[in-house]
Amino acid sequence: MFSGIVEEAARVVEAVRDGGNLRLRLKCSFANELKIDQSVAHNGVCLTVVELAPDGTYAVTAIQETLDRSNLGDLAEGSLVNLERSMIMNGRLDGHIVQGHVDCTALCTEIEEVDGSTYFKFEYDIPAEMAAKGYVTVEKGSVCVNGVSLTVCDSEPRSFRVAIIPYTFEHTNFCDIRVGSRVNLEFDIIGKYIARLFPER
Repeated sequence: MFSGIVEEAARVVEAVRDGGNLRLRLKCSFANELKIDQSVAHNGVCLTVVELAPDGTYAVTAIQETLDRSNLGDLAEGSLVNLERSMIMNGRLDGHIVQGHVDCTALCTEIEEVDGSTYFKFEYDIPAEMAAKGYVTVEKGSVCVNGVSLTVCDSEPRSFRVAIIPYTFEHTNFCDIRVGSRVNLEFDIIGKYIARLFPER
């Protein structure tokens, strides 16, 4: 489980296809603290550490299903990836409950500078039956975009906006997002459970 508070934006140093899988090697400041089998969120996708190297890099593998559902298949050498280690349960939950299970991808369709913050608009395509099960955003609710816990504004049936403060812009891969960029979305798990428990409403 994660909180959506990104620890570091790290660069991919190697991306290699292995059949239907993608093996990623990344370099980050806390690589020497990782352990084999540890879970780390990559752009919001929970992946397992499978290899550690003495040069401060580590490797993970994304299977085809993960590549189909997320933007990890777009990554290449030099790509910037948001990283978060799993949450410590005796600490504060600064973001919201994030599982690391990406629901779908979305496209950035608009970027606007407003009073020192940057507003990003994202559009996504979810079937009506999935939307009825809680795969939606709500105004002032939480959503996870590329592993970042954010507050929704201007929520529409298939789009929403988020406001990114300068710190988040500089310390995550939001600095690389352009109109047309594809991002990972994880909708709020609490909303999904409520929708499943009360489908008639």
